[in-house]
Amino acid sequence: MELALLGFAILLFLAFIGVPLAFATLAVGFFGLMYLRGFDAALSVSSQWIVDTSINYHLSIIPLFVLMGAFIHRSGISKDLFDASYAWFGRFRGGLALSGILSCAGFAAVCGSSLATAATMTRVAVPPMRAFKYNDGFSAGTIAAGGTLGIMIPPSVPLAIYGIVAGQDIGLLFIAGILPGILLICLFMLAAYIVTAIRPDFGPAGKAMGLRETLRASTATWPVIILFGIVLGGIYTGIFTPTEAAGVGCAGAFLFGLARGHFMDRQSLWAVFSETVTTTAMIFAIVFSALVLAQFVNLTGMPYDLQALILGWELGPIGLVLMICGICVLLGMVFESIGILLLIIPVFLPSLDALGVDLIWFGILVIIVIELGLISPPIGMNVFTVKSVAPEIPLGSIFLGVSPYIVAMVIGGVLIILFPQIATLLPQAMR
Repeated sequence: MELALLGFAILLFLAFIGVPLAFATLAVGFFGLMYLRGFDAALSVSSQWIVDTSINYHLSIIPLFVLMGAFIHRSGISKDLFDASYAWFGRFRGGLALSGILSCAGFAAVCGSSLATAATMTRVAVPPMRAFKYNDGFSAGTIAAGGTLGIMIPPSVPLAIYGIVAGQDIGLLFIAGILPGILLICLFMLAAYIVTAIRPDFGPAGKAMGLRETLRASTATWPVIILFGIVLGGIYTGIFTPTEAAGVGCAGAFLFGLARGHFMDRQSLWAVFSETVTTTAMIFAIVFSALVLAQFVNLTGMPYDLQALILGWELGPIGLVLMICGICVLLGMVFESIGILLLIIPVFLPSLDALGVDLIWFGILVIIVIELGLISPPIGMNVFTVKSVAPEIPLGSIFLGVSPYIVAMVIGGVLIILFPQIATLLPQAMR
């Protein structure tokens, strides 16, 4: 186990000095295998695992959902979602913050990426908040936190990755994410309401809109609602497999964009497909590199040493889960969600199996914990994403603005631990 721990230490060092995660992971895994088995064996094992994984049918869900998100993003839906949310909530104190959270949730439902949600909605939601004299840190913190909904509300690329790595049904994971996603939305909105109740100057009320304007703004979002319903409804009823649902979602998103006057020329389609290929290549590079690292870790015997250690400590299922959650929060300050899943799950999966932990429930909980790491100082990835889009807002102010949502997310995680039915009710209804 000491050799594996040394490998992880080297990986963290490489990440801190700016080496891309895929390259750092591949280097540690390959050279670790070479140290244990020699160059020829390391080359053979690495290439074999990469080739075998690359032809895994279930991986096709990733580029399809990435393409679906790219179609929706390029269709300009993000502004429509914010406008519709603002029409309903903007008139209230803190209404623009509530609108930002709801529009993040809506965009997340068709995007599946935390960082993409945060970056897109910062461009859409922060300028109106600044126009109404909202506190800059509170505005940016709201969107940084709302962006984390991108990896909880299905379809979620990290949930799909978790399902593949942990050997769980991706459709059940998507369905399991619905109620926790709604819970987090409600907790975030409650946090925004409490902040603006205590500090009214942080979130003044916006302009009230009439019923006709509100309904007009809401109707612009109906294609997304229908698309979301078809994809998840098809999975829930068994009409589609998750992969088939991703294909249907891509087709629907493309037609939605055409109806709005987009994708009429080769240049716009090239932009969509280029974005999809770039994002998919980045994800697959991390996945394949993590598999090589996992082989090195398995050869060191670390997962089974950990299992024996955990059983010896008599932590129990909840104790083990809490320990993993703590590690994920720390890693979330440095790595993106997919990298954390691929580093953590293969190591602890034997111990989770041995203690009989429900892996669907655990998958939802670990996603929430990773979300927490994405907005926690000192290196919350979502916070830095918002900062890159709105560089004029001080980083410290954003971290201060995101703190109420950290509390809300912790409460959400505790509720799912205390009441696991929040995550397991819908999947059990499907079985």
